[in-house]
Amino acid sequence: MASIAVCPGSFDPVTLGHLDIIKRGSKVFDKVIVAVLNNRSKQPLFTVEERIELLRETTRDIPNVEVDNFNGLLIDYVKEKNASAIIKGLRAVSDFEYELQMASINRKLDENVETFFMMTNNKYSYLSSSIVKEIAKYDAPVGDLVPDVVEEALKKKYIK
Repeated sequence: MASIAVCPGSFDPVTLGHLDIIKRGSKVFDKVIVAVLNNRSKQPLFTVEERIELLRETTRDIPNVEVDNFNGLLIDYVKEKNASAIIKGLRAVSDFEYELQMASINRKLDENVETFFMMTNNKYSYLSSSIVKEIAKYDAPVGDLVPDVVEEALKKKYIK
């Protein structure tokens, strides 16, 4: 049986840190589904469709990665996709505290689904989508933080 993992997130926008976790996860699992959360409580810069397209563009060279989106509970989506694992990247202890809560409730909802935490590459430990958006908003360079296609998309969003 193929091992399938879901790597969820808002990816608004996808960063080099996200891609590092996705690539590393793709070496561990037969298939990784990068799942864009449509979180109605947030006001994203990019639409779900734009985020999916950016992810597809930036992961096209990873054959066992699929990009999708979901609403609702992550655990329901994981079950729908017949996945047995969730991949989460961790930058700091503060990430771990929140993600431990999420992993615990997902485990309570379905004990057959495991959460795998991957420590971020040290060179991305400070990186977040929020930081990237803040820097890009002021027309500062973000080329060493995001893939080229994402940098171009950010420039288009912030052209005044």
